[in-house]
Amino acid sequence: QVQLVESGGGLVQAGGSLRLSCAASGRTFSNYVMGWFHQAPGKEREFVAAINWSGSTTYYADSVKGRFTVSRDNAKNTVYLQMNSLKAEDTAVYYCAARGPVVRTVSYYYRDYGYWGQGTQVTVSS
Repeated sequence: QVQLVESGGGLVQAGGSLRLSCAASGRTFSNYVMGWFHQAPGKEREFVAAINWSGSTTYYADSVKGRFTVSRDNAKNTVYLQMNSLKAEDTAVYYCAARGPVVRTVSYYYRDYGYWGQGTQVTVSS
């Protein structure tokens, strides 16, 4: 079992930046693939970014490529999502998620992640 707690959300103007953090506790953090998803009101949860167990490989939704960067620090049990050039359509609740520990392949589908944080609201004003 792994517990996840997100932080760093808030209100920002379009074009601005935010950095989300997700602190993990419980099992060995490096055994898990970590993902970021977001969910806007009335919409399904959508993939944003993911990172493999070592941090050597990252994956992004087309809508955020070139603007968002996912990274992890296994020594600090933390995964980050740096969000730059934010747009109004990025407004959503952002969740971090963990997949593992046995399965270590990245998935773009939220149902493949077994552990979730409580979410943090990101609001981008235009």
